[in-house]
Amino acid sequence: MIDAPKEVVLITGCSSGIGKALAQAFHRAGRLVYATARNIEALEGLRREGILVHALDVSETQQINDLREYLQNQGYCVDVLVNNAGFGAMGPSLDITLDVWKKQFEVNLFAPVALIQAFAPDMIKQGKGTIVNIGSISGVVATPFAGAYCASKAALNVATDSLRMELEPLGVRVITVQPGGIRSSFGQQAKDSVSLKTHSFYKPIEAGVLLRANESQSHAMPTEQFAQSVVHKVLSDDCPAVLRLGSKSMLLPMLKALLPTRWLDRIFSRRFHLNKL
Repeated sequence: MIDAPKEVVLITGCSSGIGKALAQAFHRAGRLVYATARNIEALEGLRREGILVHALDVSETQQINDLREYLQNQGYCVDVLVNNAGFGAMGPSLDITLDVWKKQFEVNLFAPVALIQAFAPDMIKQGKGTIVNIGSISGVVATPFAGAYCASKAALNVATDSLRMELEPLGVRVITVQPGGIRSSFGQQAKDSVSLKTHSFYKPIEAGVLLRANESQSHAMPTEQFAQSVVHKVLSDDCPAVLRLGSKSMLLPMLKALLPTRWLDRIFSRRFHLNKL
């Protein structure tokens, strides 16, 4: 008699922040977790907690296919796939190079699609499965100096909407998580990689550009609280299709729906110093 495959939760981008907290929260909920990241050494702490770990660069399709084969050979099947890996390219759209624009979409959109194409067919054959894409409220409400990031998350939000409708009849749930401000290293990482040319038109308001890079950390929800809430919802039978948590995750979409576009533009222009140009 052949043993049934062991169900696992596969999470990308677990070296720190939201990904690490999600791995720990699923583990505490009694689920078998496979945490991945480009740098396997960054996952050592999770491994010591009893969480399974594996190196994975989500922008490398061959590594995704190799991981799928490895899990199958080890007797695992992915029951929950959490596409969390991502990064935020910050700075004026004119100053962000085309290569960085391409990388932004490679990591934030194409990589999740590649993972879904790799693991969703197995879920369909199993007759069940859950896909969780970590989008962003920035994909709903765009702001200055985050054009590449906002665009990539907007694309992920919309792609997830289509996937949800396409996969539901085949037994696979698709959930979009759209965080607002969540306490993590994201803001500092974004601030450290801001694109602002020496002779940029926006150099006189550099402080406003840097302010946007760290905006997600203003009154941010604790990462552990966010992760616990996400896991509780995802493992429930009545999880909403779109889950919004964190600072301003409800406020900003409401403002976008209620305010004239020009009013919202002026609010963001003042917030990030564009009115000083």
